[in-house]
Amino acid sequence: MITRRALFAGGASLGISAALGAEPVRAAARRAPLSDPFTLGVASGEPTPDGVVLWTRLAQDPLALDGLGGMPDRPVAVEWQLAKDEDFRQVVRRGAETARPSAAHSVHVELDGLDAGAEYFYRFRAEGEISPVGRTLTAPAPGTTGRALNLSFTSCADYQTGWFTAYRRMAEDQPDLIAFLGDYIYEYGDYKYPVRDQAGGECFDLAGYRLRHAQHKADPESQLAHAVAPWVVVWDDHDIENAWAGDVPEQPDPPFLQRRAAAFQAYYENMPLRRAQKPDGSSLRLYRTIRWGSVANLHLLDTRQYRDLYACTGRSGTVGPDCQERFAPNRTILGAEQEAWLDGELKGSSATWDLLGQQVFLMEMDWANGEGKGYSNEGWDGYVASRDRLASAVDAYRRNAVVLTGDVHSHWAGEVKRDYRDPESKSVAVELVTTSVTSAGNGLDEYPNTRTLLDENPHVKFFNGRRGYVRAKLTPKEMRVDFRSLSRVTEPYAPAYTSGSFVIEPGQPRLNPA
Repeated sequence: MITRRALFAGGASLGISAALGAEPVRAAARRAPLSDPFTLGVASGEPTPDGVVLWTRLAQDPLALDGLGGMPDRPVAVEWQLAKDEDFRQVVRRGAETARPSAAHSVHVELDGLDAGAEYFYRFRAEGEISPVGRTLTAPAPGTTGRALNLSFTSCADYQTGWFTAYRRMAEDQPDLIAFLGDYIYEYGDYKYPVRDQAGGECFDLAGYRLRHAQHKADPESQLAHAVAPWVVVWDDHDIENAWAGDVPEQPDPPFLQRRAAAFQAYYENMPLRRAQKPDGSSLRLYRTIRWGSVANLHLLDTRQYRDLYACTGRSGTVGPDCQERFAPNRTILGAEQEAWLDGELKGSSATWDLLGQQVFLMEMDWANGEGKGYSNEGWDGYVASRDRLASAVDAYRRNAVVLTGDVHSHWAGEVKRDYRDPESKSVAVELVTTSVTSAGNGLDEYPNTRTLLDENPHVKFFNGRRGYVRAKLTPKEMRVDFRSLSRVTEPYAPAYTSGSFVIEPGQPRLNPA
């Protein structure tokens, strides 16, 4: 059970109104009072050694179909506090921001000048209403190794498919950092037989994306996870549209770049991101590095916005060994600029661990059972030259690389080879694939074809087909990994169990049973 009593409480006790300061009576009387505007909770993210981002978005009615959360069409002053204790007796910073209708009344507070490797608590106030309390952390100081990184990561939260119990179980672990690796929302319209009803139809415009994000943020399990630790996020396809690739949509759309711009704006408004990630129309630079002392660098990648179109068919799917286009030397899943940036980050890294947070299977994977071969042209198998360049860089710079992946709605773990065309090729990295929060329903621990897939892909060492998340503890000596699974998501509050545990040691890119 979570023992920090104030972490998920409303915080209306202990004289909080007086501590945050009283609103002038004359100003309050000029307008109608707001009902609870903090229905979407609070969040933090993007920790640095001296700072963090605090986030909230005001919404009296999260399910308002115009996506504006039932808020009045006026700016709202939002006060904030940061303290060293959960009772706010040691307030270290305070200030105010303006929540504007043009940004769906979202607030991003970028703090600096904080202590490195420190725990803080924060809260907001708007027109007399008080937010829940959140916990956050700054990263350890550069060059230090004394503090481990307790990291949890997951992906793919489809509201209609099930309950967000995985978020609650992650919160109960009280990690230092949560990484979400894509498909935070699903843009789809209504399913025929949903587990839970979502508001609105398919997301095409800004109102639709704002509404979908609001429904996710209003979920109590989501709020627990966002309040317990700082988050870092990257998107995948469903955050915008299924299987989009660069400027090309899956289906003919209302102008796709307009749809993408709307999705990007809503994504920024609803995530604890920095101003550096604020979109410019249909462009948003999401790739970046989060540094955790000298223990780990987390390089967050964008495999959607800059990729070439899918090999051979032009559409995402499985292709056979005769698809030679996937080997073309100029093909890229990251784009030239992002590839160069990542190469520089790896070359200059002095951390023990280099984590690559990204969306789609990087390991080679033959998805065909029995005779024949079948490769996903949506994953890195469709962009072999990109994978070869990355594997070469990891090898040349002697980095302890661990790839963190989402997308496929099941747990996997395996080894990244220097060159999959060479049966004797050495391993240069480990890949850990998290399952989904809800997508694909309850699932099974093992499917009828699981053994066949593992036998035909000997570099893949583990599979579990339930929902859940992955937790890891990183130190200079080792990385310990637990795959956490839930027996069901079609009903709430399933317990989490460990379906697989591994240890990775520096200089040895392989999975050792824990």
